[in-house]
Order: sequence, then C-alpha cells, then structure tokens
Amino acid sequence: MNRIVNKRTGILVIAAVAVGLLFGFKRGDDRTFQVAKNLDIFNAIVKELDLFYVDTLDANKTIREGIDNMLYALDPYTVYYPEDNKGELEQMIKGSFGGIGSIIMYNPKLKKSVISEPFENTPAANAGLKAGDLLVEIDGVDLTGKNNQEVSEMLRGQVGTKLKVKIDRPDLNGGYQPMTFDLVRQTIQTQAIPYAAVLQDSIGYINLSTFSGNPSKEFKKAFLDLKKQGISSLVIDLRDNGGGLLDEAVEIANFFVPRGKTIVTTKGKIKQASSTYKTLREPLDLEIPIAVLVNNSTASSSEILSGALQDLDRAVVVGNRTFGKGLVQVPRSLPYGGTLKLTTSKYYIPSGRCVQAIDYGHRNEDGSVARIPDSLTTVFHTAAGREVRDGGGITPDIEVKQERLPNILFYLIRDNLMFDYATDYCLKHPTIASAETFELTDADYNEFKKKVKSADFKYDQQSEKLLKTLKEAAEFEGYLTDSSEEFALLEKKLSHDLDRDLDFFSKEIKQALALEIVKRYYFQRGTIIEQLKGDKGLNEAIEVLTSPQAYKAKLTAAPKAHKEESKKSKN
Repeated sequence: MNRIVNKRTGILVIAAVAVGLLFGFKRGDDRTFQVAKNLDIFNAIVKELDLFYVDTLDANKTIREGIDNMLYALDPYTVYYPEDNKGELEQMIKGSFGGIGSIIMYNPKLKKSVISEPFENTPAANAGLKAGDLLVEIDGVDLTGKNNQEVSEMLRGQVGTKLKVKIDRPDLNGGYQPMTFDLVRQTIQTQAIPYAAVLQDSIGYINLSTFSGNPSKEFKKAFLDLKKQGISSLVIDLRDNGGGLLDEAVEIANFFVPRGKTIVTTKGKIKQASSTYKTLREPLDLEIPIAVLVNNSTASSSEILSGALQDLDRAVVVGNRTFGKGLVQVPRSLPYGGTLKLTTSKYYIPSGRCVQAIDYGHRNEDGSVARIPDSLTTVFHTAAGREVRDGGGITPDIEVKQERLPNILFYLIRDNLMFDYATDYCLKHPTIASAETFELTDADYNEFKKKVKSADFKYDQQSEKLLKTLKEAAEFEGYLTDSSEEFALLEKKLSHDLDRDLDFFSKEIKQALALEIVKRYYFQRGTIIEQLKGDKGLNEAIEVLTSPQAYKAKLTAAPKAHKEESKKSKN
C-alpha cells in the first residue's frame, strides 16, 4: 500500500512530538533539555516557512538538506537513507542489487550515458551489450538529457522484471548501428574474489575486492583450491578494497590465526556499541607465509584484516600506508521506512591501536579536518614486540614507492580518447591473445597517437601553470624586466609538444591502453591479470616470500640497543 502523508500535517505532528518532549523533561537535565528545545525551535521554523514563506517550499527537499547538513558536521560515514533510497545501503551490506550488471558513464560530448563495462556472466554481458554502446531508450523512454544517476536507476529494479534497452553501437565507418536488447534483471552480486591463481615459485595469489556479502566463504574456497595446487606461500591483495562487514574480516583472519585470539575490539559511548571479536574456529593454516598488499584506498575491514595479521606477526604487509578508517557504523531503523547508517564506535586491533586518521570531533575553525600528524601518534607493539603506530592507517612493513602518473594520461582518460580507441580496437579485433600474454604493439600505439592528434587534443601542463605563476610573482616584485630573456627561454622549452609527451610517456600510456582493451575481452579477471604485469608491490611480496630469512626478519622485533653506562669514580 502506498503511503501518502500530507506535508503540513506531517510537520505539525513532528512539532507536537517535540513539544511533548520539551515539557516532559526536567529543566535540571540541561543536555536533554537543550536537545528538546532545539528540536522544538527547528520544527517551529519549518512550520513558519511552510505557512508564510513567499514561495511554496518542497518540504522533502528542504528538510532533507537540513538533515544532510547536520550529518555533514559529524563524519562522512553517518548517512541518512530514506525509504526510496535504501538500495544503496543494502548493496553496501549484501554486496548485491537487482539490475543488468554493468557500469555506465556519462559522455558530455554526446550527452548520453554509455556502457563502460559489462560484468561477466550477467544479463548485460550475456545479451551482448558491449563497452562503448550508447544508451538511447529504456522501455521506450528517451534518455536524452537524463544524467547518469537517472539512467542507472532505470536500469536497476526488482529481480525478475523485464526491460527493453535500445542502444547505438559504434561501427568502423564512424557511425552508429541501432540495436535493441530484451533483458531480465537479475541479482548482481559483487565478486569478492575476482581472481585467484598460482604465481611463480608456488606462490598463491588471492585478490579480495570487498567485505560485503559473504566473502569469507569465497575466500576459503579459493584458498583451499590453491592449497590443492601445492602453494607454499600466499599473497592476499587488499589494494582498493574499501571494506564492508567487520565480521567477515574476523572470519578471514581466523583462517590463519589460532582459535580464541582477539582480532578487533569496538568501543563506543554506550555499552551495546562495545564488543570484542575473537576467532571462534580452528584455523585452516597456521604456518603458511603470508604477504598482504595494501595501498591508500585499503580501508575499514581491509585495515582490520591487514592490521590484525600485522599485530599478530602472522603476515608481512607490503605497499603504501592505508586509508585510516577506524570507525564502525550500524544501521538504525527510522520512521517511514528510512534508515540511518550511524557511527557508533571506534575499533581497535590486537595491539590496542586505532587506525582512524582523522578526528572529526575536532574540526578547524573553517570546518575542515586534517589527518592526525605522525608526531601525535602513539607507539604500540605487535605480539613479537615490533613497533607499530596508531592514528593514520596501517604502515606497511615493506613500503613501495607509489608511482606518479603523467599529467597527459589524466586528460587522455578524461576526454575518453583511450576509451574510444579501445572501442575501435575491439571492432577491428574480434579476438586477442590471452590476458596473460597480450601486448599492445608499437603499430597499435602509433595508430592511437594518430587518433589523439586528429582529435585536436589539448591538455594543461603543470610546468606551464607554475611558470605563469612565477612570472606573475616576478612582475609583482619587480624582477621581470631583468629576467625577461630567461623567462622567454623557459617558455620555449616548456611549450606544448604533444609528440614529445606521447613518446616520453609511452610506457604509462600503453599500460593504460592495454588495461582498457583487455577488460573488453576478459572482464575484471583480465583487468587484474594486466595490472599485475610488472607490479612493484607484487614483486616485493614475492621477493620476501621466497626468502625465508627475510620473511622471518620482517616479523621479528629488532634487538634493543644496550647502552654502556660509564662509571665515574669519586675522589
């Protein structure tokens, strides 16, 4: 049954409740009184606006903005989901949704949404939708002028429902071929383990992409399959894993940690928000050497798993410092079908440290927040006595220098030149070599360079921007006249040279092109295989796992320096 609530009646009911709260509390209970008083004031303002403001207000929009601004002042993880927007929250928790199984992006030049990536074994891929297809109509509704969010909502829906999708597919002549697809929405489950394999030297590799849904079950299966293939060590890749369910992190840690070990403790304002999570089962393997790959997008439950294995000296952590999210959220039911995802506690891993990097409770005067500086962090110790710190994510045992991508690559991606080239490439090549052996040839890259030049491609160079700023400062301070020749020479050397940049950064651009192309044929699995080629983090993990002495040294506390005390004789 549809719920229809009169706007003005709803506001009056809220106001009446607030007034009841206000006079139901004793004035001596100051904090409770202040909450009730301000609720009453807020509702009175809404009522006055609704009755007397010169224009008619959209009550839902106005009050929603008030709610969002109130929550914004807390932390970015405390979020309100009204009844008609709970799908996003459910997807976060369950890792699934009803839809066709594809990523779409908006093309501003064409003013249409485009299929960016269909997922393997989903209605989109099985029906034959491909990356590059322009979405024209859904169930007869013209999509012209609709933004990406609107189109996405039309593609999603109840599992089992049908939809008709009309697309324009690019052809080799530069035109489009109209096509129509009849699809049935299915449950689209986020693939927790998109890739697992045996690498060199009998090293197992598991890419764990999320902690939503039930990833521990998939992880267990993948690990046992690798064990049957004779692996002697394991790499767990948590890079770009934004987290999910805390319980799942504890369950996966339990595969490698003895029963009864504390993995994480939560501490909140109320007793119900404080809990201790221990390993409850017998482990799968207590001896296998493990390396965990992390980066600055490794967050939340990923930090619980990597941090717990580090604190218990059960794995060597390799990569870049993690994101630093040490806050726990729980869903709270609200009236009219809404839900509040609410931060209720902080979590602490076995050493006793909290990895939260930002203190949202103490903002700057302008409302901004900053990471906790290293100088204010506290030293904790792993089970073996190794020093670790709180307050800024997980610091790896082996740090890998993060490569900076060239500026030109950002603009090539932004202008869809790489995406469009990959679309053309797929039209010309029905099949390619396996993901493991595929390489973009020099002839392919030369063809891409021609496409870029013919597109009248323009991009900003940071060096030119900095030179302009320096020139303005020199003019302001009176140095420009005497330095005009030097500035002229610099301007000449730093001027745009597209040919030079495409050649100078050819390695990075070719890698990105190969990634976009392989994804078209081998989906997410192929993407990961391509990314692992020449992966510095993986190479560091392999190096430490193939050296028992180095592995042991990383998990052993350094001996404390003994200071010799000089004895002074007294005369």
